[in-house]
Amino acid sequence: HRCCSCDNLQPLLTSTACLGGTACVVTGQPFDTAKVKMQTFPNMYKGLVDCFVKTYKQVGFRGFYNGTTPALVANIAENSVLFMCYGFCQQIVRRIVGVDRKTKLSDLQNAAAGSFASAFATLVLCPTELVKCRLQAMHEMQLSGKIIQGHNTVWSVVKGVIQKDGPLGFYRGWSSTLLREVPGYFFFFGGYELSRTFFASGRSKDELGPIPLLLSGGFGGSCLWIAVYPVDCVKSRIQVLSMAGKQAGFMGTFVTVVRTEGVLALYSGLTPTMIRAFVANGALFLAYEYSRKLMMKQIDSY
Repeated sequence: HRCCSCDNLQPLLTSTACLGGTACVVTGQPFDTAKVKMQTFPNMYKGLVDCFVKTYKQVGFRGFYNGTTPALVANIAENSVLFMCYGFCQQIVRRIVGVDRKTKLSDLQNAAAGSFASAFATLVLCPTELVKCRLQAMHEMQLSGKIIQGHNTVWSVVKGVIQKDGPLGFYRGWSSTLLREVPGYFFFFGGYELSRTFFASGRSKDELGPIPLLLSGGFGGSCLWIAVYPVDCVKSRIQVLSMAGKQAGFMGTFVTVVRTEGVLALYSGLTPTMIRAFVANGALFLAYEYSRKLMMKQIDSY
């Protein structure tokens, strides 16, 4: 039996993760846009429907897909690094617990491996997410008067960051990203593996069909966001509001939001996030598992 953590499958994991990342963005971008808008400017929107209606009236349908290019780059880069490092980190976990490299890990051990892998993914994720979030909330930054003229293209945002803050400007919010990813992906992979174990009911997890995989991926994504949503809210504010000038770090922004807006402000945009998390991560794991199986069959045929 071959497991997805084998060294000779690492390049394939990158390819399958690219397919999964693309599926994730295509299915979830409008909900992600609503999430960022509501996180950064909660007083502008009464809820998900109000955000959708106002965005459509003010910007049109294209407003839901602002930041799609960096979102694609972010998801493909993140998932490529994540799933590639996931196999590597599984081997580290095997060494720590003292088992053979071919031994199947428990759901808890897989969750720990995913958590370790996510730390590497933040290095490619933070810069692309910063550009994405700024494009998504550009209209609100102009409406609020925080900036006079917004940059509505990827290149203009990238150029603005370099001119103002230099290359390190792309890593604004990196500590928040790390605080979100490491515990978040413990719950992400843990929820996914636990759900697959439940559906397998003693059978091999590799025998699961598309519906159980969709539901397992959706459950894993939901676990991630429920666990770390306030951290993501702070990250979005740091990355977007820093366009207007110096922005406090994680703790400073967190304390300011709680003091001035209340704890519930940290959960602004949770509804579109949960919808997106279930649909998009279901699509992510379904695309990942089926493309991986297809590639493994092709290898076995040679």
